[in-house]
Amino acid sequence: MWALEFIWWVPILPLLGAIVNGVFGSRLSKCWIGFFAVGSTGASFGLSLMALAGFFVLPVAPNGDHVFEKILFTWIESGNFVAEAGIQLDPLSMVWLMIVTGVGFLIHVYSIGYMSHEDGYARYFSYLNLFMFSMLLLVLGNNFLLMFIGWEGVGLCSYLLIGYYYDKQSAADAGKKAFVMNRVGDFAFLLAIMWTFWIFGSIDYTTVFPAADSTFQYGGFAVTMITLLLFIGATGKSAQIPLYTWLPDAMEGPTPVSALIHAATMVTAGIYMLARCSAFFNMAPTTMVIVALIGATTAIFAATMGLYQNDIKRVLAYSTVSQLGYMFLACGVGAYTAAVFHVMTHAFFKACLFLGSGSVIHGMSGEQDMRQMGGLDKKMPMTHATFLISTLAIAGIPPLAGFFSKDEILLSTFLGHTTGHLVFWFMATIAAGVTAFYMFRLYYMTFAGELRSEDKHVRDHVHESPPSMTAPLVILAALAFGGGILGLPFIRQGHALKEFLAPVFSDANSAVHPHASFGLEISLMALSVAVAVIGIALARYFYFLKPAAATEFANRTGVTRTLYVLMQNKYYVDEIYDRYIVKPIIQFSDSFLWRIFDVQIIDGFVNAVGKFTVDLGSVISDVQSGLTRRYAVAMVAGVIVLAGLWLI
Repeated sequence: MWALEFIWWVPILPLLGAIVNGVFGSRLSKCWIGFFAVGSTGASFGLSLMALAGFFVLPVAPNGDHVFEKILFTWIESGNFVAEAGIQLDPLSMVWLMIVTGVGFLIHVYSIGYMSHEDGYARYFSYLNLFMFSMLLLVLGNNFLLMFIGWEGVGLCSYLLIGYYYDKQSAADAGKKAFVMNRVGDFAFLLAIMWTFWIFGSIDYTTVFPAADSTFQYGGFAVTMITLLLFIGATGKSAQIPLYTWLPDAMEGPTPVSALIHAATMVTAGIYMLARCSAFFNMAPTTMVIVALIGATTAIFAATMGLYQNDIKRVLAYSTVSQLGYMFLACGVGAYTAAVFHVMTHAFFKACLFLGSGSVIHGMSGEQDMRQMGGLDKKMPMTHATFLISTLAIAGIPPLAGFFSKDEILLSTFLGHTTGHLVFWFMATIAAGVTAFYMFRLYYMTFAGELRSEDKHVRDHVHESPPSMTAPLVILAALAFGGGILGLPFIRQGHALKEFLAPVFSDANSAVHPHASFGLEISLMALSVAVAVIGIALARYFYFLKPAAATEFANRTGVTRTLYVLMQNKYYVDEIYDRYIVKPIIQFSDSFLWRIFDVQIIDGFVNAVGKFTVDLGSVISDVQSGLTRRYAVAMVAGVIVLAGLWLI
């Protein structure tokens, strides 16, 4: 229990690490920089483990709530607006706490080896620690304002880390793109917070959410608009249509940063926010349909874009966008427990995949093009084994973790009550097959066959990564293999995560819908596994057994060629945005905001004031000549005028 009282140290420790390395890093050796960065994160993870143990013995309130809240101080008090700085720990924030600190700690350890030869070592770890602090503040804050501060913090850190190689134009542009696109969602989120305060008179979770049922009208205008604004905010952070294009470009940052963003921090923030606000979304059926529709569409849309990407990290990036679509789909059909379960399993296998890709890039002397890879299973056995396990997990092959969480989402969608749920289930099932195909395309192009690189230096220096990089891979692969044990179907009380989250979600009383028969559940599982196996078999045929067939298929004329070009160019979404949004804004800014509003109006007004002052000074300077005779004449003239006025 004592660990709960000090839970506020969990976000503070990474913040201290960020301050030490940010202020004193230039004077410290790399050994000490790594010690403060990894040590602070490791201590945060250790304290989180102790808090988890204390949380299990925390008494449950008579109303069923299982919450620990500690108010540190009153932060803002103005009129009837009060915002307290406090920590709230419940089952939902506990899950995120373990993911962020656990996976984040492994990524920090991995970074020591991966970034050892990079410039800006202290700057990198300072940003990485600050990222951890912001995400932990987001999930541990006890009100919307603290969540928003953490929300903005992860946005800032993503900008800093994506643009870490700031002297590289593409990296600088990618950082700005992520920052600007997230501002769209952040503005909507801020409006939702203001609207919530206007209705409830509070922004504290413990005040707002219990009153949602009695305050909102089911399907009413206020709750629909608030949830839509919250959802727009989530689409920005979690890269859903239409605000997803920043995430693939985020691959410009160092690979451990990609792992942290995709697995443990930024992109999961949107799912956390939706799950945290489930009491609102349950009252807004229209919003729920929109959430499910966007989630299912993003899942299949992003999956198809990953089919023909050749950059190993970009394939994983589109995979993340697609998997996040599954999580949004689960929230849209009210299966919040399934969404959280998939967040957890995805954190395991996606962190392993990104760090594995980083190991490949490290061993290939910086090469990221899969067309230059191949045959790495013999040269990098540890990376290969862990990568294969995680690839099987994301493909949904039993008994790996991804199978259990993905199938729970598919089952919940099939049996859901949201309008169009069967269509959404079909889209998600097809996306599962496409995922299995492009992930094993990545696997076969990278590890199978013979090394295709034409660079002699690369061919001669391919090597396995150091233990500081492979050890986190082994741990994450083990979690990707066995993490599904927390959500076993069929077994009474076998879904440990469901039992743990029961005080938070109304759907957590049943991991699957009560009317799901054993036969139906088995049939749907068999179907999803069959779809995944077909995807793997096709990838094996095209990219291992007969690789020439893939080239021949891509070069076909007609509809096939058109679809290939569309998917290879990501449906030209970036080009459409550039032509119809970016360029018009730039042209408007240039022709009106700068040349007219700035130059003619603002500068014109300032220049006019300056000219008036100069002209007035010239007139006054003529009067102030310094000649006594002129002053005497002026005084006499003044006396005459005053006397004349008096006589009149």
